[in-house]
Amino acid sequence: MHKRLSTKLLKALALFITGFLIAVSIAACSSPESSSTKKLAVTSAIASASSLPGVPNPGATLAQIIATGKLKVAVPDDFPPFGSVNTTMQLQGYDVDIAQEIAQGLKVKLELVPVVGNYRIPFLQTNRVDMVISSLGKNKERAKIIDFSAPYAPFFSGVYGEQSIKVSSLDDLKGRTVGVAQGSLEDLELSKIPPGTFPIKRFASNSLTASALVSGQVELIATGNVVAAKLMRDNPEKRIDNKFVMKNSPCHIGVRRGDTDLLEQVNAIVFDLKESGKLNELSQKWFGEPLTLLPV
Repeated sequence: MHKRLSTKLLKALALFITGFLIAVSIAACSSPESSSTKKLAVTSAIASASSLPGVPNPGATLAQIIATGKLKVAVPDDFPPFGSVNTTMQLQGYDVDIAQEIAQGLKVKLELVPVVGNYRIPFLQTNRVDMVISSLGKNKERAKIIDFSAPYAPFFSGVYGEQSIKVSSLDDLKGRTVGVAQGSLEDLELSKIPPGTFPIKRFASNSLTASALVSGQVELIATGNVVAAKLMRDNPEKRIDNKFVMKNSPCHIGVRRGDTDLLEQVNAIVFDLKESGKLNELSQKWFGEPLTLLPV
């Protein structure tokens, strides 16, 4: 009897507490202060989120680099001579050397993060790296989401294929199969052309795009001059040449929007490298030719 009574009392007490909490909740939601309370909660949540690891805090990157003593840079590992992996599995190339010069200029240690073209900007936006030095071309679409340094290397995009194929403009590509690295500057240019104008095959990297041309999967490729130069050196029997230039696009260092302090430091270092002749030295080392005139 006492046991049954205790059980009933406990149930009644639970119902009372539940009803009380609901009443308090309704009163709180209908309170005139609830709107301000909600705004405060949202503001606090945003502030907390901005301090979480992996969430970029625009404008604070330089301070973070100096505080940690480490600079994280995205560089290519499949795009010689800008970046590739050597026989000892170490990253090497023009962009790798530039990253080292930037780290030395900031007086911090360098952490290299290998990345393929399609992931360069996402790595920057998700705070996995502090900057991108990966043969990055500047265009209006990219300028909406990241900031660019002064140019540090010459680069142009063109269409390449065997000498027997006669094309000299985009109009001549009708009926031709063209290969391109997905997410590259050349891919963005080809994407402006109405779909169906000519077949486009997209590959995961520049090296796969080059291999597609050599193996006959595509008749032509749209790629950068340095990629094509290596392709022609490695496959002289294919007699590959440049058909026409699609876009002249020097390389820039990419930083997050709002990282003005970091961008100013990077531009100062690039200017010093140019004035000292170091950029020319690196151009001779990796491109086999003097540094051409870069736009200001």
